[in-house]
Amino acid sequence: MSELPRFGAGLWHFASYLDRYATDGYKEPLTTLEQIDRAGEVEDLSVVDVPYPFTEGVTVEQVKDALAKNGLECIGVTPEIYMRKYGKGAFTNPDPQVRADAIAFLHEAADVVRALGANYLKVWPGQDGWDYPFQVDHGQQWRLAVDGMRELAQANPDIKIVIEYKPREPRNKMFWDSAAKTALGIQAMGVDNVGVLLDFGHALFGGESPSAAAQLLIDHGLLWAMDVNDNLRGWDDDMVVGTVHPVEVFEFFYTLKINNWEGVWQLDQFPFREDTVEAANLSIRFLKGLHRALDELDIDALREAQSRQDAIGAQKLVQDVLFSCLRSE
Repeated sequence: MSELPRFGAGLWHFASYLDRYATDGYKEPLTTLEQIDRAGEVEDLSVVDVPYPFTEGVTVEQVKDALAKNGLECIGVTPEIYMRKYGKGAFTNPDPQVRADAIAFLHEAADVVRALGANYLKVWPGQDGWDYPFQVDHGQQWRLAVDGMRELAQANPDIKIVIEYKPREPRNKMFWDSAAKTALGIQAMGVDNVGVLLDFGHALFGGESPSAAAQLLIDHGLLWAMDVNDNLRGWDDDMVVGTVHPVEVFEFFYTLKINNWEGVWQLDQFPFREDTVEAANLSIRFLKGLHRALDELDIDALREAQSRQDAIGAQKLVQDVLFSCLRSE
């Protein structure tokens, strides 16, 4: 069996969140340091993506110490540019002062990337977009979004920056909404330190094939990171990976394998009501079984079936290895 990949998780996996019904939250709130301790309880977890700012009173040095104590590394830093302050956008806000504040905050987050020795700064501008027809000038939105990312990248040439696209939420329509549009935007920036983080669930939710989206980004040298989870395809549910779409998850990782893509297999999940450590362990259990199935899959036979667009033959090959390997994990 080939060597297992490294497994990671967004630190938010271990936090407590509200929704518009359970406004008191589903669990007791945890500090950044307590979330890191919970992550340290997960088997085979080696890296985390850390939101910034940290919870009140927590310092960078304390985060570094907590990560080291739990045998974890920071793969990325995710600045919170999607809160109320940026309700009309971060890069695309109509107020130039808010745009300037967002860029300044992102520069600060880039310093945290350096301090923690992380691989990248992850940019998820969830409020950049629109809600109604005629609400925005789409040409201006493009210019503000692309120019803002270019400015950030040029000011931090030593830092890798990844854009995480998503079709909607919190805006009814997000600006960076697909693999293709994100690739075009990065091409227009003319920089070499911006790539893409592909979230499997965002691709599902957006009506994409996650496998096809991954291939597109790989072909353009832009797939620098990825998150996995699952959903019911009508919303970004961020469920435990493999619980709804195991075959599409398998195709996604098959695409990574045949392209020799190497990187962290990272969870982006929100187990609102479930035990967070158990949810992460179940996800990694599934991913380890899937990794074994990739080793056992007869790729030559699969390619031969694909050359004839033999859907039934391809499905039989996939089912035989995927479900037998999951049973043995």
